[in-house]
Amino acid sequence: MKKLLRIAPWLFVVLFVTEIIAVFAPKKDGALHIREFGRLPVLQNGRVQPFDSVGKNTLLQLRGTSDVPLEEVPSWKFWHHGKKLKSSEWLLEVLFKPEVADTRPVFLIHHPDLLVELNLRDKGIEKSGLRYFSFDELRTNRTTSTHFVGQEIFEQAGQVQQSIQQGLDAKQLNPMQKQLLKLAQSIVMYQRIKGAVIPSGWGDLPHDMQDLSAILAPGAAAMRAKEAGEPYDEKLLNQLRELFASADDPQAGKMYPLVVPPLHPDQSRDDWTTTPVAVLDSMRERELHAPVKSLAAIGGAYRDGKTAEFNAAVAEYKNWLSQKFAPELKKGRHEFFYNDVKAFLHAMIIDLFAFVLAVASLLTLTFLPNVSESLRRSAFWLVLLGWLVHTFGLIFRMYLEGRPPVTNLYSSAIFIGWGAIALGLVLERVFRVGIGVAVASFIGAITLIIAHNLALTAENGDTMGMLRAVLDTNFWLATHVVVITLGYASTFVAGLLGILYIVLGVFTPILRAPVNKGVPAKSSASSMEIGKVLAKMAYAIVCFATLFSFVGTVLGGIWADQSWGRFWGWDPKENGALIIVLWNAVILHARWGGLVRERGVMNMVIVGNIVTAWSWFGVNMLEIGLHSYGFMDAAFKWLMLFIISQVALIALGLLPPRFWTSFRGPRPPSDLPKSPEQEARLASA
Repeated sequence: MKKLLRIAPWLFVVLFVTEIIAVFAPKKDGALHIREFGRLPVLQNGRVQPFDSVGKNTLLQLRGTSDVPLEEVPSWKFWHHGKKLKSSEWLLEVLFKPEVADTRPVFLIHHPDLLVELNLRDKGIEKSGLRYFSFDELRTNRTTSTHFVGQEIFEQAGQVQQSIQQGLDAKQLNPMQKQLLKLAQSIVMYQRIKGAVIPSGWGDLPHDMQDLSAILAPGAAAMRAKEAGEPYDEKLLNQLRELFASADDPQAGKMYPLVVPPLHPDQSRDDWTTTPVAVLDSMRERELHAPVKSLAAIGGAYRDGKTAEFNAAVAEYKNWLSQKFAPELKKGRHEFFYNDVKAFLHAMIIDLFAFVLAVASLLTLTFLPNVSESLRRSAFWLVLLGWLVHTFGLIFRMYLEGRPPVTNLYSSAIFIGWGAIALGLVLERVFRVGIGVAVASFIGAITLIIAHNLALTAENGDTMGMLRAVLDTNFWLATHVVVITLGYASTFVAGLLGILYIVLGVFTPILRAPVNKGVPAKSSASSMEIGKVLAKMAYAIVCFATLFSFVGTVLGGIWADQSWGRFWGWDPKENGALIIVLWNAVILHARWGGLVRERGVMNMVIVGNIVTAWSWFGVNMLEIGLHSYGFMDAAFKWLMLFIISQVALIALGLLPPRFWTSFRGPRPPSDLPKSPEQEARLASA
């Protein structure tokens, strides 16, 4: 049994290491080289990214997932995922088989009043209380054979927009109006992507492109001859006009992504465009741009189901890009790999599993010390593995952006989780009782869940978009932002230690339990009680948080002086950062001055959670000040619920000791080694 307990930690680690190796291992394409297509670069949101990122980010905006289920699986069959349409293949359908893409359930509508208003209650696909609709269903007949549901969506959304223009505060919109606006924006986004490659008037892209390529030069010569009053081929000129008229979509300039690289990369590498615009520009160049022909060949082969021709066209376009756009091609391949491994998702899964083991370790500490120690070690090594995967994702993301780790709210959640896990691992190496891994795994998982939801609110779903001009400085992003974000992370770690102290103290007898059983003698916790260990951890973390919050705030003032000509302007974000510093300083002074003791400090560090959450998220919701970069109305509810939960925990922590399970009755006996003086006092007693 003891041997099994020693081996058990490594079994869990081996299981997840095997999974990570499988995730990172190179994957082969199927018969149709869709993955290779997904790596090809395009330009969207001001940056080069692969087709796969366009599909993934668009799906996140439309339906909140990065793929499209092709079959519905009952929820009780949790082991069976069902067939799914990956983002690259879905985008291929949108670009080249729009009639098929229009049947996919990618539009999320969950507000019951809006479903009733649009008469969509009995349509779509329902899953977990959410309802998904296809584009066809949003334009299905309602009362007459000509009624277009989408038209009604735009009419109602237009009325809401008009109200906003007339002075209605966007914050005062009800949930139905907000979802109506989002639905209208989603439909526009979908339609713009559909027109990025195939001009709206063209039916057979390869055939029309071939005709245009064949008659472009002689047609241009006929046009010049006509202008010069010379004989010309009128039939040829009319054919050329017909093709260009079909491609002349007034909305072509608004389509995205920009799929055609610039014709003259030596002049500008950012001048990408859409196929319709490139076709119109070809008249000036007297020749079709090579990427336009390649995209036509890719689209035609995919539409006709010609696997070999599709693969050949993708390979040919890739070879062409490698000659003139090698950096862009490399960027697309690397970002595709980043999307494919989903490092943060796997890190979150590992953290959740480690948290369960860490909690089990704490709960079995007093009566099954050997089992507790085995679970603790399992949790520690799993958290370390998850942190390494988290670190890989963080560094790879920095490489793709060419920026320090924190550039927006999404990346701040990723970095706060990373820093909190690192602190938790350090705590566990010093105090080997399972508390450090419990804190690390919990904050790691929660921050990654927060980051996922922040990605859903990002503009166009892209979490690596262009920075605001004032933020476009790697030096200050690498100093002020990183340092103060570490201050946020450490304050949250201290707050979670406070939560753990109160929950364990009120509901279990663990706080007064000795931790010598199963704990190595060299550990700092080998002669302490759990409550004392928690208090010591919290104090150390608050000291760390105070230092980093203070230094980060001062660095922010210097940056503000360089950017805006003043060190301090009582901006809401600046005030929030100052409050964190002041509150951590208050905790330290209250402890040093004896104003609070163990329980008091633990309640105060939970208040730090509220202060930090407000500085991190809350001030952005005020929509005032120079730092209001990340307003998210949807996050307000969750912020308020979080604050309410912290207040409830503080109220629980203020209960008199007689209501705490850990403080009831006599102190449990300890089998800690005692000095001769202690033995003598006990004997005399």
